[in-house]
Amino acid sequence: MSTSSATRSTVLAGGIGTSPVRPDANLKVRGEFAYSSDMWLDDMLWGATLRSPHPRARIVSIDLTDALKTVGVYAVLTAEDVPGQNRYGLEIADQPVLADGQVRYQGEPVAIVAADHPEIARQACKKIVVTYEVLAPIVDAVAASRPDSPLVHDDAIPGHGIEGNVLRSVHIERGSADVTAEVVVTGEYEVGMQDQAFLGPESGLAVPAEDGGVDLYIATQWLHADQSQVAAALGLPPAKVRFTLAGVGGAFGGREDVSMQIHACLLALRTGRPIKMVYSREESFYGHVHRHPARMRYEHGADSSGRLVYARASIVLDGGAYASSSTAVAGNAATLGFGPYDIPNVTMDCLVTYTNNPPCGAMRGFGAVQACFGYESQMDRLAEACGLSPVELRLRNAMSEGSVMPTGQLVDSAAPVAELLRRVRDAALPPEPEGPRDVRELPGGVSNTTHGEGVVRGVGYAVGIKNVGFSEGFDDYSTARVRLELLGDTPVASVHTAAAEVGQGLVTLLQQIVRTELGVSQVTVLPADTSIGSAGSTSASRQSYVTGGAVQAACQAVRDRLAERGGRLSDEPIEETVQWRHRPTSPIDPVTGQGNAHVQFAFAAHRAVVDVDTELGLVKVVQLSAAQDVGKAMNPQAVLGQIHGGTAQGLGLALMEEIQVHEGKLRNPSFTDYLLPTILDMPPMLVDVLELADPHAPYGLRGVGEPPTISSTPAIVAAIRAATGLALNRVPVRPEHLTGTGGRGAG
Repeated sequence: MSTSSATRSTVLAGGIGTSPVRPDANLKVRGEFAYSSDMWLDDMLWGATLRSPHPRARIVSIDLTDALKTVGVYAVLTAEDVPGQNRYGLEIADQPVLADGQVRYQGEPVAIVAADHPEIARQACKKIVVTYEVLAPIVDAVAASRPDSPLVHDDAIPGHGIEGNVLRSVHIERGSADVTAEVVVTGEYEVGMQDQAFLGPESGLAVPAEDGGVDLYIATQWLHADQSQVAAALGLPPAKVRFTLAGVGGAFGGREDVSMQIHACLLALRTGRPIKMVYSREESFYGHVHRHPARMRYEHGADSSGRLVYARASIVLDGGAYASSSTAVAGNAATLGFGPYDIPNVTMDCLVTYTNNPPCGAMRGFGAVQACFGYESQMDRLAEACGLSPVELRLRNAMSEGSVMPTGQLVDSAAPVAELLRRVRDAALPPEPEGPRDVRELPGGVSNTTHGEGVVRGVGYAVGIKNVGFSEGFDDYSTARVRLELLGDTPVASVHTAAAEVGQGLVTLLQQIVRTELGVSQVTVLPADTSIGSAGSTSASRQSYVTGGAVQAACQAVRDRLAERGGRLSDEPIEETVQWRHRPTSPIDPVTGQGNAHVQFAFAAHRAVVDVDTELGLVKVVQLSAAQDVGKAMNPQAVLGQIHGGTAQGLGLALMEEIQVHEGKLRNPSFTDYLLPTILDMPPMLVDVLELADPHAPYGLRGVGEPPTISSTPAIVAAIRAATGLALNRVPVRPEHLTGTGGRGAG
């Protein structure tokens, strides 16, 4: 086999820029794909978890007697049985493996059981008698931030300098804080708690090993972060805690944190038997983090022509009982909190607090979603105050390449904000309804609730900004191993990384990169595991960038070795392992918030057309148009899938998705009561993809997955406002907000 630059530049079937069939596609369509919940060993036991019914309480005593007497039960463990560190966490090790002394949210794990049947394990959990001293929960994030608030964590969290309940406070200032403007608009906004709602609940299989360690097969987003946390809790070196990625049934941020990983491994090591754990749907709602609820106040000032003069904002995020990734979410909300606009004078104060509400962490958009609803609502208000159309106001202030972020960071690649807005503005609108309408096309029409009475149409716009990759000086890298060899006379390649395929199509993309770089058609992607160096998390829209960059670099190293052999591949394989980093970021200044916090910026815009039944408070999204710059469409069909899917999650947040929490307790932990968009809720979409290469990124690509979620929510709400004239300062928009009975949501 020989290779040359001419060969590599040729677009191979299945290479970059094409849309090959995903290797897991047929299996998933036929229902034959093995997800983590499908794993099985003949001698395995089943694990179950006892969870706190209270959001805040002291544990007085735990009686395991009846549970241990249950026939078929092999182990019942509490905090006293954790052999290593009884604390874990993504950024701050503040969360107990099993509650010790107190519980801080409803659903916190208190004890775990292993039995020879899942129902026996669940029944044994019910026999554990826990005596609690119930305390009043701390549930208001704003009140929790005050110095006189009771503490969620009244024991010290070592080494993190957390004061009171405030996990992190971010202040950003640029320009003058005292400047005035001719036109000023203010607004207060709220975003509810959204769930990732992945279809595959948390599950995994832990297998004790002969060396005293454990092998865990798990659905996760970050194998090595899981490994380090589990090893610390087990009191084992990481080399004895081996992780292999199992089939993942969706993630969206909800699998970044440890859920049942430590529990399954504890039970496996205690019993000497494989342990399978699978959460029920209700338990899944308790068992993973959610999107941070937010309360925001914005003030924007502009001159009479609509040019922005200043913006001031305060954002309070409810982090819930434990830190998870809250500090990073606050960083994103703050640094991206004024949107893709040129504003010479800005002041931002963003904080995230502990409460006794469910823990919150990563979800698609990661802080930028909440902020975008705030600043885009403001843009509509400012447009009205200036006598401009919503699009024109945005065009006059749109960021472009060479703009400077509120943090002082230069935007040094394409930022086509104005072009994205023009494209969604100019997209074909659906025809205006004339005459009698098919009731199925009306809000609530499939239930025959209306025949068109009180139905009005509205059009709304929004544009958003999102960072790509980890930020603020995090050492963000990925590791890839590429092997090239001959099988008979056929050159074949394999690629091995620890990057988690969670449904986004990374496995396909890695094959495409290897085909393009090495000019071979047959490429195998080995299972992701911890036997190779970390690839970081499948989050922050980063895997195509970082692991794609690592695979590209490993392929280049293979080509160099091949060139040393005169371009001929002999019977001896060539294998290269590369650890690849993007350009560095830096922490922001703790006083001014200035600094080069982010690797890359991505932009998307939406136009929404909605019909609103003003009498019943029902909304039907008639059409959504999206435009997004992806740098390079590595896999065009996958890009469209990401834009459609991200938009659907934004629609859910706009209209229906919210975890209802009252006094710290979940009221709707089921897909019966937690409402998700279905195919009946998603309208036709028009998608316009721009490819403006980022010169700093592999192949010029930009992360694709998150921006559509960010701008779709405010666009839909803007369309409802246009139809109804209501302020609608809170999402999701509920029927009572539209019929005049919804309080401040309609104010």
